[in-house]
Amino acid sequence: MKLHQLRYVREVAHQGLNISQAAETLHTSQSGVSKQIQLLEEELNLHIFQRNGKRLIGVTESGKIILHLAERALREIENIKLVSDEFSQKEAGTLTVATTHTQARYRLPAAVKSFIERYPDVKLHIHQGTPTQVAEQVAEGEADIGIATEVISTYGKLLCFPCYQWNRCVIAPHAHPLLNDLPLTLEKIAKYPLITYDFTFTGGSLVNRVFNQAGLNPNVVLTAIDADVIKTYVNLGLGIGLLANIAYDPERDSNLAMIDTSHLFPPSTTYLGVRRDAYLRGYMYEFIQLLAPQFDHKAIDSALKGMAINRLFLGFV
Repeated sequence: MKLHQLRYVREVAHQGLNISQAAETLHTSQSGVSKQIQLLEEELNLHIFQRNGKRLIGVTESGKIILHLAERALREIENIKLVSDEFSQKEAGTLTVATTHTQARYRLPAAVKSFIERYPDVKLHIHQGTPTQVAEQVAEGEADIGIATEVISTYGKLLCFPCYQWNRCVIAPHAHPLLNDLPLTLEKIAKYPLITYDFTFTGGSLVNRVFNQAGLNPNVVLTAIDADVIKTYVNLGLGIGLLANIAYDPERDSNLAMIDTSHLFPPSTTYLGVRRDAYLRGYMYEFIQLLAPQFDHKAIDSALKGMAINRLFLGFV
């Protein structure tokens, strides 16, 4: 059994059983991937993949176990390399952060600036996506750290730290009649065309649930995953906007009025997630603390070793 055989098996599974795509990702030939998988199956005396002729159509029951163990073994090999880097290149390396547009645009800049000043030799990559995409990138090892709302905390492979809570606001042009019809209610919001996040994004399902519980069906005319897009179309007079309050800047968005809606919606929590089996470089701990200073190095290590997060951070409500 060889490590590259385990890598081939893992990549084929990651590519939806497409050997050609796996070979391209691995920078090798399709025939080479097929041959190495066949040799591994012969050595183990079992089939990892189900076949229809030469085409892979599924994973066998024994193959599922092998894939799980191969993933774990390869992850530990990668962790050994990280240990080596930690002691030989303590302040150099790479850090890949997956996050949503709102977090990347409005919450991360100060932390990123401080981090780059502290670690100029660390290459920082920021990937943007939906909360689900963020969680999956971290779970699959494509990103070291994920930052998103509640959905990321539902992934069993991830250990998630609550960073901070936020709520929502309504934005509208200064001449909009809603501004003269306060206090704001759900019924008043539902009277106007609404531009907001996709209901599968950035706590949108929570918003949808609040309206449904009130027996209301808001007139959503446009959805986006980008707060700046929402503001653009509100500026065009296509409706009022409902977005995260951290995305509204009184100076930059002076052409729009803002109404707080924290009395209408429960708060959402932004989580920072890492793989439970990850080895964290020293600079990764520091990046986490820049966003969640309530978690020091010892608390993060305790959580990675199995201590419940709520015991470490009982004050987060």
